[in-house]
Amino acid sequence: MEIKFTHVRLLVKDYPLCFHFYRYVLGFKAIWGDKNSGYADFETGSTTIALFGRAAMANVIGASHLLLDATTQDKTSLIFEVPDVDRATSDLKAKGVVFEAEPTDHPDWGIRTAHLRDPDGNLIEINQSLPIRRNRGKRGEEE
Repeated sequence: MEIKFTHVRLLVKDYPLCFHFYRYVLGFKAIWGDKNSGYADFETGSTTIALFGRAAMANVIGASHLLLDATTQDKTSLIFEVPDVDRATSDLKAKGVVFEAEPTDHPDWGIRTAHLRDPDGNLIEINQSLPIRRNRGKRGEEE
Protein backbone atom coordinates (compact mmCIF):
# COMPACT_ATOMS: atom_id res chain seq x y z
CA MET A 1 0.00 0.00 0.00
CA GLU A 2 1.26 3.45 -0.91
CA ILE A 3 0.08 6.33 1.26
CA LYS A 4 0.96 10.03 1.12
CA PHE A 5 -0.02 12.84 3.50
CA THR A 6 -1.46 15.69 1.43
CA HIS A 7 -3.22 18.18 3.71
CA VAL A 8 -5.14 18.91 6.88
CA ARG A 9 -8.89 19.50 6.63
CA LEU A 10 -10.44 21.54 9.42
CA LEU A 11 -14.10 20.79 9.96
CA VAL A 12 -15.55 24.14 11.00
CA LYS A 13 -18.90 25.45 12.25
CA ASP A 14 -18.68 28.90 10.66
CA TYR A 15 -17.17 28.38 7.22
CA PRO A 16 -17.37 32.03 5.98
CA LEU A 17 -15.76 33.43 9.14
CA CYS A 18 -12.99 30.79 9.04
CA PHE A 19 -12.44 31.39 5.32
CA HIS A 20 -11.95 35.11 6.06
CA PHE A 21 -9.50 34.33 8.90
CA TYR A 22 -7.24 31.99 6.90
CA ARG A 23 -7.40 34.11 3.73
CA TYR A 24 -7.21 37.66 5.07
CA VAL A 25 -5.91 37.50 8.65
CA LEU A 26 -3.23 34.83 8.16
CA GLY A 27 -2.87 35.75 4.49
CA PHE A 28 -2.93 32.31 2.85
CA LYS A 29 -3.83 32.08 -0.85
CA ALA A 30 -7.05 30.19 -1.58
CA ILE A 31 -6.14 27.73 -4.34
CA TRP A 32 -9.63 26.20 -4.49
CA GLY A 33 -12.96 27.57 -3.33
CA ASP A 34 -14.09 30.92 -2.02
CA LYS A 35 -16.04 32.44 0.87
CA ASN A 36 -19.32 31.02 -0.46
CA SER A 37 -18.24 27.58 -1.72
CA GLY A 38 -18.42 25.69 1.59
CA TYR A 39 -15.00 24.13 0.92
CA ALA A 40 -11.61 25.72 0.32
CA ASP A 41 -7.95 24.74 0.05
CA PHE A 42 -5.26 27.19 1.18
CA GLU A 43 -1.63 27.12 0.10
CA THR A 44 0.57 27.40 3.19
CA GLY A 45 3.98 26.57 1.78
CA SER A 46 4.72 22.98 2.69
CA THR A 47 1.19 21.57 2.84
CA THR A 48 -2.43 22.51 2.26
CA ILE A 49 -5.03 23.49 4.84
CA ALA A 50 -8.61 22.83 3.78
CA LEU A 51 -11.82 24.10 5.36
CA PHE A 52 -15.09 22.19 5.20
CA GLY A 53 -18.34 22.61 7.09
CA ARG A 54 -18.50 20.34 10.15
CA ALA A 55 -22.21 19.59 9.64
CA ALA A 56 -21.65 18.70 5.97
CA MET A 57 -18.89 16.23 6.91
CA ALA A 58 -21.10 14.72 9.64
CA ASN A 59 -23.75 14.07 6.98
CA VAL A 60 -21.20 12.35 4.75
CA ILE A 61 -20.10 9.90 7.46
CA GLY A 62 -23.52 9.43 9.09
CA ALA A 63 -22.69 11.30 12.29
CA SER A 64 -25.19 14.17 12.11
CA HIS A 65 -27.02 12.78 15.15
CA LEU A 66 -23.99 13.47 17.40
CA LEU A 67 -23.45 16.68 19.38
CA LEU A 68 -21.73 19.45 17.46
CA ASP A 69 -19.65 20.61 20.42
CA ALA A 70 -18.21 19.19 23.60
CA THR A 71 -15.98 20.95 26.09
CA THR A 72 -12.61 19.18 26.08
CA GLN A 73 -8.94 19.96 26.05
CA ASP A 74 -7.44 20.53 22.62
CA LYS A 75 -6.71 17.43 20.56
CA THR A 76 -4.81 19.09 17.72
CA SER A 77 -2.87 22.24 16.95
CA LEU A 78 -1.76 23.81 13.68
CA ILE A 79 1.90 24.84 13.81
CA PHE A 80 3.34 27.62 11.66
CA GLU A 81 6.95 28.75 11.57
CA VAL A 82 7.50 32.52 11.34
CA PRO A 83 10.74 34.52 11.10
CA ASP A 84 9.93 36.58 14.21
CA VAL A 85 7.24 35.51 16.72
CA ASP A 86 7.08 38.94 18.37
CA ARG A 87 6.58 40.72 15.04
CA ALA A 88 3.97 38.18 13.87
CA THR A 89 2.14 38.51 17.19
CA SER A 90 2.08 42.29 16.85
CA ASP A 91 0.88 42.09 13.23
CA LEU A 92 -1.91 39.65 14.12
CA LYS A 93 -3.01 41.71 17.13
CA ALA A 94 -3.33 44.70 14.79
CA LYS A 95 -5.83 42.56 12.83
CA GLY A 96 -7.85 41.86 15.98
CA VAL A 97 -6.44 38.46 16.92
CA VAL A 98 -6.53 37.63 20.64
CA PHE A 99 -3.74 35.38 21.92
CA GLU A 100 -4.14 32.47 24.33
CA ALA A 101 -0.44 32.64 25.22
CA GLU A 102 1.93 35.53 24.54
CA PRO A 103 5.41 34.97 23.03
CA THR A 104 7.44 32.70 25.30
CA ASP A 105 10.85 31.06 24.99
CA HIS A 106 10.93 27.28 25.44
CA PRO A 107 14.67 26.48 25.59
CA ASP A 108 14.01 22.77 26.12
CA TRP A 109 12.03 22.73 22.85
CA GLY A 110 14.46 25.04 21.04
CA ILE A 111 11.69 27.45 20.00
CA ARG A 112 9.90 30.67 20.92
CA THR A 113 6.10 30.31 20.64
CA ALA A 114 2.81 32.19 20.82
CA HIS A 115 -0.66 30.59 20.70
CA LEU A 116 -3.95 31.81 19.26
CA ARG A 117 -7.22 30.36 17.99
CA ASP A 118 -9.04 30.60 14.69
CA PRO A 119 -12.71 31.68 14.73
CA ASP A 120 -13.79 28.05 15.18
CA GLY A 121 -11.57 27.58 18.24
CA ASN A 122 -8.77 25.55 16.60
CA LEU A 123 -5.49 26.06 18.45
CA ILE A 124 -2.69 27.61 16.38
CA GLU A 125 0.96 27.94 17.35
CA ILE A 126 3.39 30.29 15.67
CA ASN A 127 7.04 29.66 16.43
CA GLN A 128 10.61 30.47 15.56
CA SER A 129 13.83 28.64 16.36
CA LEU A 130 15.90 29.87 19.27
CA PRO A 131 19.65 30.37 18.81
CA ILE A 132 21.47 27.12 19.50
CA ARG A 133 23.50 27.11 22.71
CA ARG A 134 26.22 24.60 23.17
CA ASN A 135 26.34 22.65 26.42
CA ARG A 136 29.35 23.05 28.67
CA GLY A 137 31.40 20.00 29.50
CA LYS A 138 32.49 18.97 33.00
CA ARG A 139 35.53 21.26 32.85
CA GLY A 140 33.62 24.28 31.60
CA GLU A 141 34.72 23.99 27.97
CA GLU A 142 32.19 23.96 25.17
CA GLU A 143 31.41 20.56 23.75
